[in-house]
Amino acid sequence: MLAEHKVLTTQQIVELCYPSTRSANHRLLDLYKWRVVDRFQPFVTSGTAPMHYVLDIAGSVALAYEDGIDPRKLRYRHEDAIGIAHSLRLAHTVGTNSFFTKLIALSRRPGARGRLTAWWSELRCKRLFGDMVRPDAYGRWREDGQQIEFFLEFDFGTEELGKLARKLHDYAKLATTTGITTPVLVWLPTNRRETSARTALALALSELDRPALVPVATSAADVSGVAGENNPAVARWLPVSGTTSQRLGRLRLLDLAQLWPHAIPPAATPSSDAFSPRHSLTELAAPNPLPPPLSANCSPR
Repeated sequence: MLAEHKVLTTQQIVELCYPSTRSANHRLLDLYKWRVVDRFQPFVTSGTAPMHYVLDIAGSVALAYEDGIDPRKLRYRHEDAIGIAHSLRLAHTVGTNSFFTKLIALSRRPGARGRLTAWWSELRCKRLFGDMVRPDAYGRWREDGQQIEFFLEFDFGTEELGKLARKLHDYAKLATTTGITTPVLVWLPTNRRETSARTALALALSELDRPALVPVATSAADVSGVAGENNPAVARWLPVSGTTSQRLGRLRLLDLAQLWPHAIPPAATPSSDAFSPRHSLTELAAPNPLPPPLSANCSPR
């Protein structure tokens, strides 16, 4: 997961695969000593930042030999991995990853009905779709026999809203080219910014020749009355329309699949084309939610 998603905090790693923070810290300390992972603690003006983990040299070598490839083909460089500690996009990357680790944590609860079956990083999406659009991530959520796939746009409050809205034209181009309708979920930091973003997104949708090709819904981190802090699966999503049609209330993540039946992916079955959103993927089930091999030959079809 560190190779795929660059950096994970201690809490995110616990959400992925450990029963407690204590057990995670014991194991992570050993991995750190063995140089399987490296770690850093960002500076914050108040309080204490969580420990952040990245892949280290021994870890990259182990991954390469697990996949039966030359370690040099992974193109791993430790200075690049640990360099994210000083990246201006660190908070954005951590926030995006948290969206998905919380979904995985939900699937690990006793009696859980939902499961995250796919999670692709920004880099993987760039390799697949970068000539048309560059989402922050791609995911697929399954619950009660239904599923929804989506692109995530994680807004950290720093991007100009007009630029965010213009991305819908790129998503429309992708949908037209591939023949695949994939919803776009926009996560915003505050309800106030969500309100402004929805106006810009609705305008962009109204300008599309076929707005149905780009289903859009928004949510904010501080939405009131939502059960479960920052839980992406609960009733917190507001669909965006380019028309003046009746506004729906906040919906659960799975409810969006019923709202947009034309965007429901086919039933998940094993597929050799593990990189195409049109086909099902190997399930990323805890406690070992591995992404597709980094060395695989990617194809958007």
